[in-house]
Amino acid sequence: MSFDDWIESRRESLNKAETSEWTVVGRKIQGIISWNVNDTCNYRCSYCTQRFMADRTGFLEDERLELVLKSFSQLNGAWEIKLSGGEPFRQPSLNELARRLVLLGHCVSIQTNFSAPEEKIKGFLEATRGALHLFSASLHLEYDSAESFIQRYEWIRPYERFGVQFHVTSVGAPARLQQLRDEIAPLFLGHGIALKVQPEKINGYVRNYSEEEKAILLELGGHNHTGKIANNFQGRMCRSGSRYLVIKSNGEAFRCYPASRLGGQFARIGSLQTGLQLLDGPQLCPYTYCNCTVPIQRGMIEGQLPLPLAIDNSGD
Repeated sequence: MSFDDWIESRRESLNKAETSEWTVVGRKIQGIISWNVNDTCNYRCSYCTQRFMADRTGFLEDERLELVLKSFSQLNGAWEIKLSGGEPFRQPSLNELARRLVLLGHCVSIQTNFSAPEEKIKGFLEATRGALHLFSASLHLEYDSAESFIQRYEWIRPYERFGVQFHVTSVGAPARLQQLRDEIAPLFLGHGIALKVQPEKINGYVRNYSEEEKAILLELGGHNHTGKIANNFQGRMCRSGSRYLVIKSNGEAFRCYPASRLGGQFARIGSLQTGLQLLDGPQLCPYTYCNCTVPIQRGMIEGQLPLPLAIDNSGD
């Protein structure tokens, strides 16, 4: 067998895997998009990966809305659109955007710092009722508390009967790790809420943790309950770019988060302005660090079995 034939056989094997489509809130979906709808945020967390951006005020203007929706209308079948930012609830047209995505047949998820007022969050829940998969609340202890999240969870609970799953994420800053393990995680668990920890990143890569800190991260489930702190799938086939993509706030689309930072072959796959140009199938991963938990958990990577959707997350 030639090298090219060997590569093609691996591509075909992944294409034929059982995870060629997924059922989300009763809908068969063809893929997942992580979309940073804006840059603006009301927080300035010390560990935020976007804290060095020159401008943290950008958002999707209403005049671009129809163009954006046109790109999503041209996707093949239903997709799950994961909305994040910035802070998505700072987007003025968020509820209308979500409602229109649902009318196109897609389902949505959201990752938020959960600071928006009750009226705004309930408006979003109504706009997406029956099509909202994950409500992921990011706990930033520099600004908020676990106790207030538990109180606000009561806003979400009535919508769980429509298929909504709620969980909390938090960045594993070294100074907060013991508190997350010993106080925050047990408190949430007592209220039936899962806590998922995301390792802190510096310049796009996981920071240097001590061995004790690594042990705590693994006790908390690793990066978003994947069981590892950092994953490396270099050389494996991955469906990113064909069944998963990342869209940045400027509308540029990439096959995954590392592709958006590092570039490379097959990295860019169009834009919301000019149209999305999905890859025709799996491609080899060229990156040494993967922080895309969606492909990991949905079985999009060669040799990586899918994890239950109940422990999926909305973030990276």
